[in-house]
Amino acid sequence: MEFSDHIKTANVEDVVLRQPLHPPSRGTVCITGHHLLFSDREEGSSRQVLLLLRNIDAIEKRISGSSGTITIKCKDLRVLHLDIPGMEQCLNIAHSIETLSCLDSVSEMYPFFYRPPDLSLHNQWGLSSPEKHYSQIKELHDKWRLSTVNSDYSLCPSYPPAVIVPKSTDDDLLKKVAKFRQGGRFPVLCYYHRKNGMVIMRSSQPLTGANRKRCREDEHLLQAMIDGSDKGYIIDTRSSQQAQQARMTGGGFESKSSYSHWKRLHRQMERGKALQESLIKLVEACGDESHNMDRWLSKLENSKWLSHVQTALSTAGLLAECVERDGHSVLVHGSEGTDSTLLISTLAQLIMDPCCRTLEGFLALLEREWVQAGHPFQQRCAHSAYSHARLQQESPVFLLMLDCVWQVWRQFPLALGFSEALLLRLANEVYASNYGTFLCNSHQERCALGVTENTHCLFQALLRPMERDYYSNPLYEPTELAIWPSVHPQSLQLWRGFFLRWTEHTRQLEEAQEEIRNMVIEWGKLALSDALSMNT
Repeated sequence: MEFSDHIKTANVEDVVLRQPLHPPSRGTVCITGHHLLFSDREEGSSRQVLLLLRNIDAIEKRISGSSGTITIKCKDLRVLHLDIPGMEQCLNIAHSIETLSCLDSVSEMYPFFYRPPDLSLHNQWGLSSPEKHYSQIKELHDKWRLSTVNSDYSLCPSYPPAVIVPKSTDDDLLKKVAKFRQGGRFPVLCYYHRKNGMVIMRSSQPLTGANRKRCREDEHLLQAMIDGSDKGYIIDTRSSQQAQQARMTGGGFESKSSYSHWKRLHRQMERGKALQESLIKLVEACGDESHNMDRWLSKLENSKWLSHVQTALSTAGLLAECVERDGHSVLVHGSEGTDSTLLISTLAQLIMDPCCRTLEGFLALLEREWVQAGHPFQQRCAHSAYSHARLQQESPVFLLMLDCVWQVWRQFPLALGFSEALLLRLANEVYASNYGTFLCNSHQERCALGVTENTHCLFQALLRPMERDYYSNPLYEPTELAIWPSVHPQSLQLWRGFFLRWTEHTRQLEEAQEEIRNMVIEWGKLALSDALSMNT
């Protein structure tokens, strides 16, 4: 079916747009296959609003007499109102928006049609690959190897074709271990700590089941991981009770008797429906217009969002402490190994590794730990906080990670080479994007559906000179030291830049921050100019 088949009324004149931070304006609404375009027709104004239909989370219609109002609730938390003359036109526009914003076919999504003049489809897609990552860390080569056992995705559909594993394990062993781990996600290396040679590996839960099944090959793989060390840690992102209950449905955990050199630490992290409902409650609290302090504080607390932020940061801190301070390698997993596992692995690397704190290093970290590692973006980010659809597999794990990074950025304003603007951009892009980076649920799907050949990579676009300048932190001062964020309740704040971004107060703060940023950049240029003139 063509896009035009879903558009009964392509444009409507004399529409009034009401949106945050702007006075109402009158103009024309136009619907295309991927966008809603509003053009201000009032004298002296050339303002346009271009909204990607994929950014629309929910719409509400209200008919009054011969006209109607469409309320558009966006995934970036904007709420727009369109007052449309003519009942039939209003219903037609609403129907088109509802249909076109929910198209399931990946190849019909806008990234397949987006062609900016300064990017080429012939360039290599992405910033790195497991092969390139392995080649860059020479210290790995003695004890670790690059395996292509998953080259046809038959072992693990959610892993990339190449993974890093201990050198003493062959591919036949990996095939047996994959059958013992949920979804085939056998333990693979995701981080090598250059300071002491310790590593972080991640996987899914072992399938021990009620009968406490063992897998000698799995035990051998984990032993090879800590070769020469007295012990390692397993951080399980479920409570001890949840891990025990998982055995009843075929899952489980690594028992002390079979994995005697490993110490298991349980840190319960919410995921799935509980996390999505937390986001919904927080956004509802942020939209409360009652101006009642007790009501606001009560709603903020009931959302439990900041508790999730605290748990994620403290668990990541524990992981970093095991590696950096205690000098032990760590295996991280929960159940599937595609959500909270990736969350705390990312944050721990940000805490320990200065390379992950540069703009390019941070984007490469996200590509490695989320895109290549098989976070199911299409399932988790199908809807945001406003959707009326019944919850299925939605969960804002990536957004929670960005919030945690913002907390670190706020506590260490000189230690990260990127700005809050980058985190806000990523929070937008993961739900609705011109780029193909966050399409699909795995590397295999992206390859099968032609994403890497027919769309542009967001991370590469963000490193273009103009974008790089905008998203860089002008106050950045690199440090080789680990940065340990405080997780005390008093240290954590609501991410106003995201959750309250469509309020006047936040907009004024943004303008002030931009002014300060420009001043810092100018001072830097003057200092450089003075230094050059003194040398000559």
